[in-house]
Amino acid sequence: MIKIKSLFLVLICFPVLVFSQLKSNSNLFRFEIKNKAKEFNKEINFNKAQYFFLESNWDSTLVYSMKQLSSSDNKELNDFCHYFRATSFNKKKLFNEAKKEFDLISSKFRFYYKVKLTLGEIALKQNEFQKGLEYFEEIENLPNSFEYDLKSSTVLHNIGLCYLHLKKNDEAEKYLFKASTLQEMDKDTLLLIGSYIDIANLYYEQYKDNQAIPYFKKAYELSKKVKSFDLKIAAVLNMAVVEENRKNFPLALTYRKEYEIWKDSLNDQNKVWAIADLEKKFAIKQKQKEVDVLAAENKAKIAERNGFLISSVLLFVLLGTGVYFYRQKIRNNKIILAQKNELDELNATKDKLFSIVSHDLRSSVNALKVSNSKLLDNLESKNYTELDVLLHKNSSIASGAYNLLDNLLNWALLQTKQAYFYQESLHLASIVQHVEYNYKPLMLNKNINFKNNVATADHVFADLDSLKIIIRNFLDNAIKFSKENGTISIYSRPSSEEFCYLVIEDTGLGMNESTRKELLKETILLSKKQNDDIIGTGLGMQLCKSLIRKNEGKLDIESEENVGTRIIIALPKFKNHG
Repeated sequence: MIKIKSLFLVLICFPVLVFSQLKSNSNLFRFEIKNKAKEFNKEINFNKAQYFFLESNWDSTLVYSMKQLSSSDNKELNDFCHYFRATSFNKKKLFNEAKKEFDLISSKFRFYYKVKLTLGEIALKQNEFQKGLEYFEEIENLPNSFEYDLKSSTVLHNIGLCYLHLKKNDEAEKYLFKASTLQEMDKDTLLLIGSYIDIANLYYEQYKDNQAIPYFKKAYELSKKVKSFDLKIAAVLNMAVVEENRKNFPLALTYRKEYEIWKDSLNDQNKVWAIADLEKKFAIKQKQKEVDVLAAENKAKIAERNGFLISSVLLFVLLGTGVYFYRQKIRNNKIILAQKNELDELNATKDKLFSIVSHDLRSSVNALKVSNSKLLDNLESKNYTELDVLLHKNSSIASGAYNLLDNLLNWALLQTKQAYFYQESLHLASIVQHVEYNYKPLMLNKNINFKNNVATADHVFADLDSLKIIIRNFLDNAIKFSKENGTISIYSRPSSEEFCYLVIEDTGLGMNESTRKELLKETILLSKKQNDDIIGTGLGMQLCKSLIRKNEGKLDIESEENVGTRIIIALPKFKNHG
């Protein structure tokens, strides 16, 4: 019973923190940021940083806010840039980095109370409840006026959560009820659901089931009216566990089924097919237009030839004119045939792509279905050890399917020439560091030793988004094909006059010479998978080769079976960098 209730506290705490952050990003703060951008319109890096911050593009925010901090000593703008960076790290769940940036903000910063609020929320996420309580109490008594875009109910609720985790139930009850009363007055349904769940857990922890269950039910009923899947899942899962503890297993099973429905993600497969089908129709339509144009031109040439034939009879040059138009016809037929062959090749490529993607998605979805069935069985038998294994397996399957979908979307945009592409000066070490943050958990899971020795002086002339896609795919492959306790290194080779060389090296499975040559071939067909046990279609490699060519770069591969692989990416230097 105690273990199940402890699980509730984890489930309900996190959604509330997320909503408090969303509420803090108010119109007043956005208005002030835009005013600063107008006031300092000559500060290009600050303007880009604030734009990407307001668009929630956290990676780009980190890049341009760092550029602004490196090139300016304006304390007011520096406070905003540190806030941008801290918020970006927080959104990326890099909490320690976020706290370091918040500590660099001056106490004279107009929105310093937001710093205290977010530091308190981070402390809650890191289970530092006493420290979080101290942060929240500093802003508890701020006046409700237009000068502060802070909801009192949010602060009161978080104080209640701190007391709840500190086992000070009387204080927790007082603050949670204060918060819920304000939320009921404001008709803030999203936060109210979280408050009801927290109040229910407060009573449930004290074995006051008769007081707890009505609040669980209130939260569940309210969750039906909102679009937040996190809240729906938390509310219905709480009801399932409550009914299980009450031995009402038929009703608990009903809640469990509803819980599974909300988590069902099979419609992602329909999205993939819709994208692929749209791309195929677009390509066929474009080629058909070209064929129609050529056919129309051919008809015009035939009519012209007939006119010349009549003239040639009059001018006694029938033979010469006939030869001329015959050659024209042959030339047009060759063009039409070439277009037809190109269209057939494109259709064959699309069909192969559909076949491979369909197979991999079907395998991933089927694996998830089987694993979820095992999850339910082990949940009923309370086999927590096997549950942990299955959850990690589900995460790995979902991650592989997501990477496949992401590569497919980028490949489709590239093929249809819809992708945004803008080359600029990029600090290579910073880009690698940003991509590295997203893959730290995967490397830790396989106990992989990671080394980043990219030269800080290297600046390349490339498109930011496509460069991230290239590094992300090759780093993902290095992790995928590396063994437990392996090593992955990213470093720079001595650059030439025209190129910077980025090397991604692993100590994984490696490949033979024939596979290496096949991967480097200039072809639009997909590569075969070397190992069926590892998810992959070869689409990522084709996407990377296309993007490297688009950035006017080069790719080389050095590899040896059972020793490892070295990917060498050559990118143009930014020659005007000072």
